[in-house]
Amino acid sequence: MNMEGYGAVAAAMGGASMAYDNGTAAFMNNPATLALMPEGKRLDVAFGYLGPQVKSQGVASEATAFSMPAFGWAVKHGRWVTGVGVYGQGGMGTEYADASEFGALAPFGTASGVGGSNLRNRSEVGVGRVIFPVAVEVNDKLSLGGSLDYVWAGMDVKWLVDGKHFADLMATSANPGATNTFGVASGTMVDGFGAQMNAGTCGGNCIQGLGWGYFDFSNTNRYTGQAVGTGYAGKLGLTYKVNDKLTVGATYHSKTRLSDLTADDATVTFQVNGTGAYAGQPLIPVKGKMVVKDFQWPETFGFGLSFQADDHWQWVADYKRIGWKDAMRSFKMQFTAAGAAQQSGLAVGFANTVMDLDYKQQWKDQHVLMVGVAYSPGNGWTWRGGVNLANNPVPDQYVTPLFPAITTNHLTLGAGYAFSKTSTLDAAVSIVPKVTVTNQWGSLGGQNQTISMSQTNMQLLYSYRY
Repeated sequence: MNMEGYGAVAAAMGGASMAYDNGTAAFMNNPATLALMPEGKRLDVAFGYLGPQVKSQGVASEATAFSMPAFGWAVKHGRWVTGVGVYGQGGMGTEYADASEFGALAPFGTASGVGGSNLRNRSEVGVGRVIFPVAVEVNDKLSLGGSLDYVWAGMDVKWLVDGKHFADLMATSANPGATNTFGVASGTMVDGFGAQMNAGTCGGNCIQGLGWGYFDFSNTNRYTGQAVGTGYAGKLGLTYKVNDKLTVGATYHSKTRLSDLTADDATVTFQVNGTGAYAGQPLIPVKGKMVVKDFQWPETFGFGLSFQADDHWQWVADYKRIGWKDAMRSFKMQFTAAGAAQQSGLAVGFANTVMDLDYKQQWKDQHVLMVGVAYSPGNGWTWRGGVNLANNPVPDQYVTPLFPAITTNHLTLGAGYAFSKTSTLDAAVSIVPKVTVTNQWGSLGGQNQTISMSQTNMQLLYSYRY
């Protein structure tokens, strides 16, 4: 979800960035380090490439390449620095041609099999920022900085939930054994299902089985999802020069205040089986609006140091705590069916009803240690390396093939070349070793899913000072 490092200089050194000048990547890292830049103007143009390799039940995700362009411009006049920039925060995504990544799927009641297993399953989450920073060199030792961030988020989802698991979300009088193991579905749409499943009130048209439910709100835009929301956030930071060699820094990034992500053109489809109109396992595609509720990026605390040993060697180290526990307790969606005029077939009976889905996530806070080194031999080149070590914030029992944010450690390498005093090019590569987990999906039926993820990321940065 979060990048291991922002800007090719920091990314090559394990992501450590809190206490030295790393250009306008400070907009995403610690805005106080902007005050460490020399007098004048700086323009950074960057490109990031993310190459995830995700498998579930041995099936590879087709989403293997994501791009993240960025730029930043800053000007230092006297002790003050201001600027503007656009940076990608992060995200994730997977895509499968059908439901084979879920393994064995389990229908509920009299439904015979899960006939929608050929449906595409897809997720994509992207978050970006337009950032307005300001920093001040208070004195020769202390610098302060902050930023106001305009934040946007987009999300696509195509998600099949088999009948056994969907029914367990919908605790109704006709399904009293539901344990709500993975979450809760409620609202007037669920109440309507309960009435249709109750032989005493369904009037001959009774739902006796559920093959699957399928959520669908997705587009093909590479930079924004079908469900979109906007909001704001802020950052504060400081640096302090202990002596000529050692500088320390710290920063706080607020939790975002994003509006709910809204997709006006969404569909929830059910495959059911029963008596009367529901015999023969018909499909019920219900059109409506999907709202992803209270999706936020977490607050972050970070501090670090930079030790400039001599003209050739620099050592850096940071620690960050990312507050996923508060931001990702659950994944909440609300689907509001359109009116009868927009529905067809059996879906007309669900016109204007509402379904609230609260799907458990229970993420933990993430603790990240970043250590890096840079060596400048004096010929225009700078060579960098580092490690980025973290815990997996996603509990094994709740991880899904669509949201596998499970990677932990990174090995980083990079180099920079100064063409002149005004023009430099920097590059970084991150190698992310494979992490494998097994969830508890099979506790209700079907089978557990074994999910693995590795990744190779790259960043390229051109900087011009004038």
